Amino acid sequence: QALGNRGTVTEASGFNPEEDAQKIYNAMKGAGTNEATIIEILAHRTIAQRQKIKEAFKQSVGKELLDCLKSELTGNFEMVVVGLMMPAPVYDAYELKNAIKGAGTEEACLIDILASRSKAEIKEIIATYKKEHGKSLEDDVCGDTSGMFQRVLVSLLTAGRDESTKVDEAQAVQDAKDIYEAGEAHWGTDEVKFLTVLCVRNRNHLLRVFQEYQKISGRDIEDSIKREMSGCLEDAFLAIVKCMKNKPAFFAERLYKSMKGLGTTDSVLIRIMVARAEIDMLDIKAEFLKMYGKTLHSFIKGDASGDYRKILLELCGGEK
Repeated sequence: QALGNRGTVTEASGFNPEEDAQKIYNAMKGAGTNEATIIEILAHRTIAQRQKIKEAFKQSVGKELLDCLKSELTGNFEMVVVGLMMPAPVYDAYELKNAIKGAGTEEACLIDILASRSKAEIKEIIATYKKEHGKSLEDDVCGDTSGMFQRVLVSLLTAGRDESTKVDEAQAVQDAKDIYEAGEAHWGTDEVKFLTVLCVRNRNHLLRVFQEYQKISGRDIEDSIKREMSGCLEDAFLAIVKCMKNKPAFFAERLYKSMKGLGTTDSVLIRIMVARAEIDMLDIKAEFLKMYGKTLHSFIKGDASGDYRKILLELCGGEK
């Protein structure tokens, strides 16, 4: 089954993994690769179906499909296909590992994933990271980040957020006051107060806190975060607030920013297109159009090229 019901990628009917595996094998056999076949099959199967293709391929060919794809494909197109072949927690863990290893950390990746995944998803990512990479995700994150930004990530990694729907009115008013007093109301910002409220409370409660905050301060909480914080910490708190308000809109904005202006941040574009394809891509597209007056499809079309563009457009699904 698909991971969600608002995706552009849905279960292929009449699915035959053996047949798909054979077609992919033929597409890679001999000189050159028939990329069109690979796109046609992999962009139109769910993650669960792709796992079955992997098994069938290994059985009939005696090789790992992922290894074969990696040796045949290159560049951004390869990155998309490799991502599509992984179960969701494996892909998230793989992206986090890549963001941490080597010189410099891709903080945007840590924020994108940890601020937007549910409690259950984060627990799975942590277990998968340990299994796949033999290390603790928290230790790796701590080894690579510092200060209050590190503390926000560690808090998100505890997967301790309340996921009930109840709103404690008195507490919501108090939370809004606490955040106001920790930031706008005096010189210097007590970031721990922001962390306690933003990383622990449930979504409905936070939406109420944001309303109260607007009343008390006369500002949107996002504006205050921008005024009070900077750098990665600002990005992390903003991402948490945006995901609470409207997750598809958060991803739509990330996609827009990855493509607008000169150059493309392909890592962000790929990560979101791959990770959200069978969860909420339909909603992300709708938000994109609402926010920017242009379709996500048209943006990708104007920004990417070749097989990379073709597979992204398939994942985007339709021009509307």
